Amino acid sequence: MRLFCKGGCVELFQIQTADGTLLAASRFMPQTALKAVVLLPSAMGVPQSFYTPFAEFLAENGIAVVCFDYRGMGASIPAKFRHSLRGFDTSVTQWAEQDYNAALLATKAWQSEVPLIVVGHSLGGQLLGMLPDANLIDAVITIASGSGYWRENAPQLKRIVWLMWYFVVPLATRLCGYFPGKRLRMVGDLPKGVIYQWARWCKHPAYFVDENGAAMQTGHAAIRRPILSMSFTDDELMSLRNIESMHSFYSNAVIERRHIHPSEVDAKRIGHFGFFRTQFRNSLWLQALHWMTNPALKRSI
Repeated sequence: MRLFCKGGCVELFQIQTADGTLLAASRFMPQTALKAVVLLPSAMGVPQSFYTPFAEFLAENGIAVVCFDYRGMGASIPAKFRHSLRGFDTSVTQWAEQDYNAALLATKAWQSEVPLIVVGHSLGGQLLGMLPDANLIDAVITIASGSGYWRENAPQLKRIVWLMWYFVVPLATRLCGYFPGKRLRMVGDLPKGVIYQWARWCKHPAYFVDENGAAMQTGHAAIRRPILSMSFTDDELMSLRNIESMHSFYSNAVIERRHIHPSEVDAKRIGHFGFFRTQFRNSLWLQALHWMTNPALKRSI
């Protein structure tokens, strides 16, 4: 289905993963000359529709965009699980290796003649080292993306998040068969395998750990493309330490770090999700756009 949007048109389509799963996706095509294509993977528990205003802004400025929902999230929830995710089997690893990677391949196939840039919000910026085809990426912008390790979380969250990981998640998930985040006003509804794996990660300093708690071998160090890290001093979830921990995994990438105070963009608050609010189209959004279209970036890729 093709619809008109600001700056171009948006097409709703499906992405098929290597294991045959169909994901709901949307792609935004500019009316002007194409400069680049962006893959915009979601944060944990956030539907792709949250990113529509930013995707439209990019399309207005000559950048095509692909958004998608991981399996068991947003429009990618099968009909029989719409009212309850009990029995829906998946994991964060599957989201990365199957869903995210399939979206990457689809984005490259759609617009193969221009640079492919990933704009990863939170979880979307964490999982790049788990993608089998990460070599297709030309550049990355991470937005509020940190490790998630709870002892490094922002102070206001650290005071209470231990309760979530050690008590609320095990109890609520065991009772419901999935994590009922909407009812608890925490993150959102998540499949059992996702919340259990994410909890393991967030309780461990190494973050990426297997079922036995041993550090996983990921491909983060193999990513050698330019990275712009945009983080925020008032992020209620991620501390600067979280941000630094995550980006230390990208040990061979050239990283530009911008840790932004709201006053720098004439705002009272940005937080973990605020970057994608339309009030920042002439400040934070422009910063990201200018970085993506900088001739120096093109020379470096």
